[in-house]
Amino acid sequence: MAFNIRKIIAGSLVLLTAATAIPSLASALDDKQKQEIGAFIKEYLVANPEILLEAQKALKAKQEQAQLEQAKAAITDNKDAIFQSVHDVTLGNPKGDVTIVEFYDYNCGYCKRALTDMDALLEKDKNVRFVLKELPILGPDSLAAHKVSAAFRLVAPEKYGEFHRALLGNEDRATEESAIAVAEELGVKEADLRAKMVDASNDEGVKEAYTLANTLGITGTPSYVIGNEAVFGAVGVEDLEAKVNNMRSCGSTIC
Repeated sequence: MAFNIRKIIAGSLVLLTAATAIPSLASALDDKQKQEIGAFIKEYLVANPEILLEAQKALKAKQEQAQLEQAKAAITDNKDAIFQSVHDVTLGNPKGDVTIVEFYDYNCGYCKRALTDMDALLEKDKNVRFVLKELPILGPDSLAAHKVSAAFRLVAPEKYGEFHRALLGNEDRATEESAIAVAEELGVKEADLRAKMVDASNDEGVKEAYTLANTLGITGTPSYVIGNEAVFGAVGVEDLEAKVNNMRSCGSTIC
């Protein structure tokens, strides 16, 4: 694998040099000269392999920046669906001055750990509006648990926060059965849930979440949207808090 990478990079450097310095250079070289240049570049890279790491790091940074720019444009174009969707649930202060939107899956281990980040932030900051946007991407069990979750919201919306914390905070895998068990512990009957689970309108929220995730470049959970920034991964309560404070200070997550 390393040898192939060297060949690719060496070849790319040859083409880049030819394209940027003297466009006609490549066509002006004969086969022997091309081989000599390729051998020289290869020898140099083998003697200085840290260049490959630097190139890989630079490529990663460029890709991450492109992802952030894509997300920023998508946020501008989809503000209502992201921050004000009728399909989502809001915790914390519904009139808070800063909104955090979280995309999550009930079977995401990082989401389970990030639950404590949300609760710590909401406990400390009473002026944060926290929007829950369910994104069941981890298989049939996640989708089945979502069906129960959507039905629970219709049956007992006032208890949804408790349901969310109980199901996401459970270390066991979330399934239809485990989600129903959590609902029953909160006093909601299985029959009432199943009556709502057949409602096709329950699918609109998750369809919207899938579309937004694709538009924002979200490929995993948890992911957040704060202001005009998409935040990928469980970054921790300190990072979330810092971004909230920056929003208040300068209207952006980065001041």
